[in-house]
Amino acid sequence: MNLGYFHYPMPANEPVLSYAPGSPERATLKKVLAELKKKQVDVPMYIGGRAVRTGNKVELNPPHEKAHVLGYFHMGEQKHVTQAIEAALKAKEAWANMPWEDRAHIFLKAADLIATKYRPYMNGTTMLGQSKNAYQAEIDSACELIDFLRYNVHYLSEIYKQQPASAPGVHNRTEWRPLEGFVLAVTPFNFTAIAGNLPTSAAMCGNVVVWKPADTQVYAAQMFMRIMKEAGLPDGVINLIYVDGQVLGDTCLSHPDFAGIHFTGSTKVFNNIWQTIGANLPVYKSYPRIVGETGGKDFVLVHKSADVDATVVALARGAFEYQGQKCSAASRAYIPGNIAEEVKRKLVAMVQTMKMGSVEDFSNFINAVIDERSFDKIKGYIEKVKKDKKATILTGGNCSKKEGYFVEPTIIETKDPKSLTMCEEIFGPVLTIYVYNADNFEGAMNLVDTTSPYALTGSIIAQDREAITLATSRLRNAAGNFYVNDKPTGAVVGQQPFGGARASGTNDKAGSMLNIYRWLSARTIKETFNPPTDYKYPFHMES
Repeated sequence: MNLGYFHYPMPANEPVLSYAPGSPERATLKKVLAELKKKQVDVPMYIGGRAVRTGNKVELNPPHEKAHVLGYFHMGEQKHVTQAIEAALKAKEAWANMPWEDRAHIFLKAADLIATKYRPYMNGTTMLGQSKNAYQAEIDSACELIDFLRYNVHYLSEIYKQQPASAPGVHNRTEWRPLEGFVLAVTPFNFTAIAGNLPTSAAMCGNVVVWKPADTQVYAAQMFMRIMKEAGLPDGVINLIYVDGQVLGDTCLSHPDFAGIHFTGSTKVFNNIWQTIGANLPVYKSYPRIVGETGGKDFVLVHKSADVDATVVALARGAFEYQGQKCSAASRAYIPGNIAEEVKRKLVAMVQTMKMGSVEDFSNFINAVIDERSFDKIKGYIEKVKKDKKATILTGGNCSKKEGYFVEPTIIETKDPKSLTMCEEIFGPVLTIYVYNADNFEGAMNLVDTTSPYALTGSIIAQDREAITLATSRLRNAAGNFYVNDKPTGAVVGQQPFGGARASGTNDKAGSMLNIYRWLSARTIKETFNPPTDYKYPFHMES
């Protein structure tokens, strides 16, 4: 029963805490980090509200301290995927019929729980499990996740208010239904906020969800799931499982009630998912919604009028925060010849001051990459560069996995604008620079636009307004998020809705109303108060 129209106004972004020396949040976080490291967690799957333990345990290790065991999670198999689907479908009717304000308050309560008593635990599990420093965790697993929950409630309330016009004697209304079936959420290791947003954005629309996080993000994912349960999320609405990706796809993507996928991950995997869905169309009750954000080969284009110091900071932060493990990380830079030497000299000097090590030492800017597979891939690229006569490593290039998976922040200068590291996504702390003729800005823009199949983020650094205007227009399709005089990372919910096109995904803009529409199915209802009783229209009359 609806007893009123409930409005959820635009929220303010969650304030970012500084963790400066002497601050209370710093002391609390350090205490929680020590607490988390002292005990080993036993992490179950959550299916229909039940904690499911299989006995097939997988170790959880900090990437920067691989010998330490944070705990174990229980790996599932095909039957657990089926159980998760069944639990979701069982919960569907009651969840879809729950009054909107009751659904909304679950997610708003979860946001408040993260903002208060669970803030150091969300940050701490992210820091230890994903090797993020305190600031990178704060802007991700606290602030961005809180913002996603609060803003999405606001966006959905605004959508619900959108209603059609009515004519005399008629009333029209639109119902914003959940999709018919279940939604699959597949989430990555690099952002706890993404891992929380992909299942919850669909769920708050009345959908039920099967959620598979990356194995390397389970430590923080299970903490978020516990918070959602404490906030009052009913059993079966979101089912958290840890299974092999192929097993997940084979089971979910062939199910008649599969209604959509919310995905962040590699382009290759997303392409395979899309092909599988296309092949299975005759099986489904409805056309599934396909929403995905994939890779990036993100650029910084520097104009000859650029401020050198602003350029250097944009490159240093954009390329090396969180070890370059952001879809949006600056990976290729185009520097004009008139300022190239000064930019390189200052950038190398800045990067060489960056300390690398454990997240527990707050003076470290660089931590470990996520796992051995990632380490080996990044090292492989660096080894190829060392053999390339057209490339020079300006700083970095050293790698060690003795204690953790550490790769030095590495800057490469190449003479070939279409070299391997200018074209392929590396997903690590590697930045490649190409110096172009300062008077050939048009040629540089053409390189930016044509070098990579991706189109996620990019930046223009310039003081010349005409150059900014030209690049903004010329590179319109080269990036879904475009930055002027800034690094190409750090999108804020409600301020810079995030997503790209081309090989970077469907550009459904996480953190915006556009994304929420994808998890709704509209039904228009027309009610006529005085229905006609004769089939004839006035023009049929003879006189």
